[in-house]
Amino acid sequence: MTQTLAETAYAKINLALHVRHRRADGYHDIETLFAFAADGDRLSATEAVTLSLAVSGPFGDGLSTDASNLVLRAAQLMQQHFNVADGAAIHLEKRLPIASGIGGGSADAASTARLLNALWRLNATDGELADLLAPLGADIPACVFSRASFGRGTGTELELLDGGDLSGKHLLLVNPRQAVSTAAIFAAWDGIDRGAIEGSGLWESALAGRNDLEPIAVQLCPAISEILRGLEAHRPLLTRMSGSGATCFAIFTNAQAAIEAQATINPSYWTMRSTLR
Repeated sequence: MTQTLAETAYAKINLALHVRHRRADGYHDIETLFAFAADGDRLSATEAVTLSLAVSGPFGDGLSTDASNLVLRAAQLMQQHFNVADGAAIHLEKRLPIASGIGGGSADAASTARLLNALWRLNATDGELADLLAPLGADIPACVFSRASFGRGTGTELELLDGGDLSGKHLLLVNPRQAVSTAAIFAAWDGIDRGAIEGSGLWESALAGRNDLEPIAVQLCPAISEILRGLEAHRPLLTRMSGSGATCFAIFTNAQAAIEAQATINPSYWTMRSTLR
Protein backbone atom coordinates (compact mmCIF):
# COMPACT_ATOMS: atom_id res chain seq x y z
CA MET A 1 0.00 0.00 0.00
CA THR A 2 1.29 3.48 -0.90
CA GLN A 3 1.97 5.54 2.19
CA THR A 4 0.95 9.19 2.62
CA LEU A 5 2.07 11.34 5.56
CA ALA A 6 1.16 14.91 6.54
CA GLU A 7 2.89 17.71 8.46
CA THR A 8 2.16 21.26 9.58
CA ALA A 9 4.55 24.05 8.62
CA TYR A 10 4.10 26.03 11.84
CA ALA A 11 3.97 29.81 11.49
CA LYS A 12 6.98 31.52 13.06
CA ILE A 13 6.91 34.72 15.05
CA ASN A 14 9.80 36.80 16.31
CA LEU A 15 8.98 37.85 19.86
CA ALA A 16 11.98 40.17 19.61
CA LEU A 17 14.47 40.89 16.84
CA HIS A 18 17.57 42.97 17.52
CA VAL A 19 19.90 43.82 14.64
CA ARG A 20 23.46 44.05 15.97
CA HIS A 21 25.91 44.27 13.08
CA ARG A 22 26.14 44.48 9.28
CA ARG A 23 28.62 41.86 8.09
CA ALA A 24 31.11 42.06 5.24
CA ASP A 25 29.23 39.31 3.38
CA GLY A 26 26.11 41.49 3.22
CA TYR A 27 24.21 39.59 5.90
CA HIS A 28 23.44 40.87 9.39
CA ASP A 29 24.19 39.50 12.83
CA ILE A 30 20.98 39.48 14.83
CA GLU A 31 19.57 38.27 18.12
CA THR A 32 16.03 36.98 18.03
CA LEU A 33 13.50 35.09 20.11
CA PHE A 34 11.59 32.57 18.02
CA ALA A 35 8.17 31.20 18.93
CA PHE A 36 5.72 29.17 16.86
CA ALA A 37 1.98 29.01 16.33
CA ALA A 38 0.16 25.70 16.43
CA ASP A 39 -1.09 26.32 12.86
CA GLY A 40 0.35 27.18 9.46
CA ASP A 41 0.71 25.76 5.98
CA ARG A 42 -0.05 22.06 5.48
CA LEU A 43 2.12 19.60 3.59
CA SER A 44 1.60 15.98 2.63
CA ALA A 45 3.82 13.52 0.82
CA THR A 46 3.06 10.22 -0.89
CA GLU A 47 5.59 7.60 -1.90
CA ALA A 48 6.50 8.02 -5.58
CA VAL A 49 9.21 7.22 -8.12
CA THR A 50 10.27 10.86 -8.64
CA LEU A 51 10.02 14.14 -6.75
CA SER A 52 7.09 16.40 -7.61
CA LEU A 53 5.25 19.33 -6.04
CA ALA A 54 1.63 20.47 -6.30
CA VAL A 55 0.40 23.67 -4.64
CA SER A 56 -3.08 24.73 -3.55
CA GLY A 57 -4.61 26.97 -0.90
CA PRO A 58 -5.55 30.65 -0.61
CA PHE A 59 -1.96 31.83 -1.17
CA GLY A 60 -0.94 29.16 -3.67
CA ASP A 61 -1.60 31.14 -6.84
CA GLY A 62 1.57 32.02 -8.69
CA LEU A 63 3.88 29.87 -6.57
CA SER A 64 6.32 27.90 -8.67
CA THR A 65 6.34 24.11 -8.52
CA ASP A 66 9.82 23.70 -9.96
CA ALA A 67 13.26 23.53 -8.35
CA SER A 68 13.13 27.23 -7.42
CA ASN A 69 10.55 26.42 -4.71
CA LEU A 70 12.11 25.93 -1.27
CA VAL A 71 10.01 22.80 -0.76
CA LEU A 72 11.60 21.02 -3.73
CA ARG A 73 15.04 22.43 -2.92
CA ALA A 74 14.78 20.95 0.57
CA ALA A 75 13.52 17.64 -0.84
CA GLN A 76 16.35 17.44 -3.38
CA LEU A 77 18.91 18.25 -0.70
CA MET A 78 17.49 15.50 1.51
CA GLN A 79 17.54 13.05 -1.40
CA GLN A 80 21.16 13.84 -2.26
CA HIS A 81 22.52 14.00 1.29
CA PHE A 82 20.94 10.74 2.41
CA ASN A 83 21.45 9.01 -0.95
CA VAL A 84 17.73 8.26 -1.34
CA ALA A 85 16.66 6.64 -4.61
CA ASP A 86 12.92 7.04 -3.94
CA GLY A 87 10.90 10.10 -4.77
CA ALA A 88 7.79 11.69 -3.26
CA ALA A 89 4.67 13.43 -4.53
CA ILE A 90 4.50 16.49 -2.27
CA HIS A 91 1.44 18.68 -1.86
CA LEU A 92 1.63 22.13 -0.26
CA GLU A 93 -1.54 23.80 0.96
CA LYS A 94 -0.43 27.43 1.21
CA ARG A 95 -2.43 29.03 4.03
CA LEU A 96 0.05 31.74 5.10
CA PRO A 97 0.70 34.97 3.17
CA ILE A 98 3.84 35.21 1.04
CA ALA A 99 6.75 37.41 2.19
CA SER A 100 4.98 38.20 5.45
CA GLY A 101 7.60 37.79 8.19
CA ILE A 102 6.18 34.58 9.66
CA GLY A 103 8.54 32.13 8.00
CA GLY A 104 6.18 30.70 5.40
CA GLY A 105 8.76 29.46 2.89
CA SER A 106 11.25 28.53 5.60
CA ALA A 107 8.59 26.67 7.55
CA ASP A 108 7.55 24.85 4.39
CA ALA A 109 11.13 23.72 3.74
CA ALA A 110 11.56 22.62 7.35
CA SER A 111 8.26 20.77 7.30
CA THR A 112 9.30 19.04 4.07
CA ALA A 113 12.46 17.79 5.75
CA ARG A 114 10.54 16.41 8.74
CA LEU A 115 7.99 14.85 6.41
CA LEU A 116 10.50 13.12 4.13
CA ASN A 117 12.57 12.04 7.12
CA ALA A 118 9.53 10.03 8.22
CA LEU A 119 8.39 8.93 4.74
CA TRP A 120 11.83 7.68 3.75
CA ARG A 121 12.50 6.25 7.25
CA LEU A 122 15.83 8.08 7.56
CA ASN A 123 15.77 8.47 11.36
CA ALA A 124 17.71 11.76 11.17
CA THR A 125 17.53 14.02 14.21
CA ASP A 126 16.07 17.52 14.09
CA GLY A 127 19.57 18.81 14.70
CA GLU A 128 20.89 16.99 11.64
CA LEU A 129 18.04 18.33 9.50
CA ALA A 130 18.58 21.87 10.78
CA ASP A 131 22.30 21.77 9.95
CA LEU A 132 21.61 20.32 6.49
CA LEU A 133 19.01 22.91 5.53
CA ALA A 134 20.70 25.99 7.05
CA PRO A 135 22.28 27.06 3.71
CA LEU A 136 18.77 27.37 2.21
CA GLY A 137 17.62 30.08 4.64
CA ALA A 138 18.45 31.62 8.00
CA ASP A 139 15.05 30.87 9.57
CA ILE A 140 14.93 27.24 8.46
CA PRO A 141 16.87 25.69 11.37
CA ALA A 142 14.51 27.30 13.91
CA CYS A 143 11.55 26.14 11.83
CA VAL A 144 12.84 22.56 11.85
CA PHE A 145 12.56 22.51 15.65
CA SER A 146 9.45 24.75 15.65
CA ARG A 147 9.81 25.53 19.32
CA ALA A 148 10.86 28.50 21.41
CA SER A 149 14.51 29.34 20.81
CA PHE A 150 17.10 32.10 20.91
CA GLY A 151 18.82 32.74 17.58
CA ARG A 152 22.18 34.41 17.06
CA GLY A 153 24.37 35.13 14.06
CA THR A 154 22.09 35.23 11.03
CA GLY A 155 19.56 33.36 13.17
CA THR A 156 20.96 29.88 12.56
CA GLU A 157 22.90 29.61 15.84
CA LEU A 158 20.15 28.30 18.09
CA GLU A 159 19.64 27.84 21.81
CA LEU A 160 16.42 25.94 22.49
CA LEU A 161 14.39 27.49 25.31
CA ASP A 162 11.69 26.45 27.74
CA GLY A 163 8.52 27.86 26.24
CA GLY A 164 6.43 27.09 29.32
CA ASP A 165 5.62 30.75 29.98
CA LEU A 166 4.02 31.09 26.57
CA SER A 167 2.85 27.63 25.54
CA GLY A 168 -0.93 27.58 25.08
CA LYS A 169 -1.29 31.37 25.08
CA HIS A 170 -3.71 32.67 22.45
CA LEU A 171 -2.28 34.30 19.36
CA LEU A 172 -3.73 36.59 16.71
CA LEU A 173 -1.80 37.22 13.48
CA VAL A 174 -2.72 40.11 11.17
CA ASN A 175 -1.31 40.91 7.74
CA PRO A 176 -2.51 43.78 5.49
CA ARG A 177 -1.97 41.60 2.39
CA GLN A 178 1.04 43.69 1.44
CA ALA A 179 4.31 41.86 0.82
CA VAL A 180 7.49 43.60 1.97
CA SER A 181 11.01 42.78 0.84
CA THR A 182 13.25 41.37 3.57
CA ALA A 183 16.33 42.45 1.60
CA ALA A 184 15.04 46.01 1.26
CA ILE A 185 14.20 46.21 4.97
CA PHE A 186 17.65 45.04 6.08
CA ALA A 187 19.36 47.25 3.49
CA ALA A 188 17.64 50.29 5.04
CA TRP A 189 18.82 49.50 8.59
CA ASP A 190 20.74 52.51 9.92
CA GLY A 191 23.67 50.50 11.29
CA ILE A 192 23.08 51.49 14.91
CA ASP A 193 23.41 48.66 17.44
CA ARG A 194 20.70 49.37 20.01
CA GLY A 195 21.76 46.59 22.33
CA ALA A 196 21.32 42.92 23.10
CA ILE A 197 18.23 41.01 24.12
CA GLU A 198 18.15 40.97 27.91
CA GLY A 199 16.12 39.18 30.56
CA SER A 200 16.25 36.03 32.65
CA GLY A 201 13.58 34.05 30.79
CA LEU A 202 11.73 33.86 27.49
CA TRP A 203 8.78 36.00 28.53
CA GLU A 204 10.81 38.60 30.41
CA SER A 205 13.19 38.88 27.45
CA ALA A 206 10.30 39.21 25.00
CA LEU A 207 8.71 42.03 26.98
CA ALA A 208 12.02 43.87 27.29
CA GLY A 209 12.83 43.38 23.62
CA ARG A 210 11.89 45.14 20.40
CA ASN A 211 11.91 44.62 16.64
CA ASP A 212 14.58 46.85 15.10
CA LEU A 213 13.08 46.32 11.64
CA GLU A 214 9.64 47.60 12.60
CA PRO A 215 10.30 51.36 12.10
CA ILE A 216 11.81 50.63 8.67
CA ALA A 217 8.92 48.40 7.62
CA VAL A 218 6.39 51.03 8.70
CA GLN A 219 7.92 53.47 6.21
CA LEU A 220 7.30 50.97 3.40
CA CYS A 221 3.95 49.73 4.71
CA PRO A 222 2.14 52.29 6.92
CA ALA A 223 -0.68 49.81 7.55
CA ILE A 224 1.63 48.14 10.08
CA SER A 225 1.21 51.11 12.45
CA GLU A 226 -2.56 50.97 12.06
CA ILE A 227 -2.59 47.25 12.85
CA LEU A 228 -0.38 47.62 15.92
CA ARG A 229 -2.50 50.47 17.31
CA GLY A 230 -5.65 48.45 16.78
CA LEU A 231 -4.22 45.41 18.53
CA GLU A 232 -2.85 47.43 21.45
CA ALA A 233 -6.34 48.79 22.11
CA HIS A 234 -7.33 45.30 23.26
CA ARG A 235 -4.61 45.22 25.93
CA PRO A 236 -2.77 42.07 24.83
CA LEU A 237 0.14 40.67 26.80
CA LEU A 238 2.39 41.63 23.90
CA THR A 239 1.96 43.01 20.39
CA ARG A 240 4.75 43.49 17.85
CA MET A 241 5.65 43.09 14.19
CA SER A 242 7.18 39.72 13.29
CA GLY A 243 10.39 39.40 11.30
CA SER A 244 10.70 41.96 8.52
CA GLY A 245 6.90 42.31 8.35
CA ALA A 246 4.28 43.03 7.46
CA THR A 247 2.56 40.51 9.75
CA CYS A 248 1.90 41.72 13.30
CA PHE A 249 0.90 39.58 16.26
CA ALA A 250 -0.82 39.94 19.60
CA ILE A 251 -0.67 37.44 22.46
CA PHE A 252 -3.67 37.07 24.78
CA THR A 253 -4.39 35.05 27.90
CA ASN A 254 -7.74 33.78 26.61
CA ALA A 255 -9.48 32.94 23.35
CA GLN A 256 -12.32 35.44 23.81
CA ALA A 257 -9.93 38.38 23.88
CA ALA A 258 -8.35 37.19 20.63
CA ILE A 259 -11.79 36.72 19.03
CA GLU A 260 -12.87 40.23 20.03
CA ALA A 261 -9.67 41.75 18.68
CA GLN A 262 -10.00 39.84 15.41
CA ALA A 263 -13.54 41.16 14.93
CA THR A 264 -12.26 44.75 14.84
CA ILE A 265 -9.59 44.19 12.18
CA ASN A 266 -10.05 45.64 8.70
CA PRO A 267 -11.99 42.86 6.90
CA SER A 268 -9.74 43.13 3.85
CA TYR A 269 -6.74 42.06 5.95
CA TRP A 270 -5.65 38.47 6.53
CA THR A 271 -6.01 37.19 10.09
CA MET A 272 -5.38 33.89 11.82
CA ARG A 273 -6.14 32.88 15.39
CA SER A 274 -4.04 30.14 16.94
CA THR A 275 -2.18 29.24 20.12
CA LEU A 276 1.53 29.19 20.83
CA ARG A 277 3.20 25.78 20.83
